[in-house]
Amino acid sequence: MKLRPISLSLILALVLPALSRPSSALAESEFALTSAAISSGATIPAEYSCSGANQSPPLSWSNVPHDVKSFALVMEDPDAPSGTFVHWVVYNLPQSTTLLPAALPTTPTLASGGNQGVNSSGKVGYMGPCPPPGAPHHYVFTVYALDSNVTLKPGVGDVHTLRAEMNGHVKGSAELVGLFSR
Repeated sequence: MKLRPISLSLILALVLPALSRPSSALAESEFALTSAAISSGATIPAEYSCSGANQSPPLSWSNVPHDVKSFALVMEDPDAPSGTFVHWVVYNLPQSTTLLPAALPTTPTLASGGNQGVNSSGKVGYMGPCPPPGAPHHYVFTVYALDSNVTLKPGVGDVHTLRAEMNGHVKGSAELVGLFSR
């Protein structure tokens, strides 16, 4: 008989926390960034680097937070020898946008809406991975869901100005990390 209260206590200790958690079917899905060409943590195909066509990869996002007015995207290499190198800056993507196709032109304004800013080389648009020979570098793609557009003009915004403009307006963000080495 003495074991029964202990067993009941043990059962309650195990069951009650489970009852207070939402079921996975009811839990809200996370904002996510994916690519048909790049798996998270895997090698970025050469066609998206300076070793290939140096074209932008296809990207898509899902489970967007509520009340989003626009999106911004940044691609950075935090392993660059002289500090973080910014490879791509995109902003004012329309709220209806959930994907960027491969091989976007390196123009200040995108035909589907949105603007591209300058990368760390001072050029507009995407600049693929091109690390010095050696260990793989991490390339971090981050999409930001914003509650407004930013006021940056096409072709002039850099990552620092973009981040200042986004301050206080980010509803959510999602990352995809790819690797590349030469």
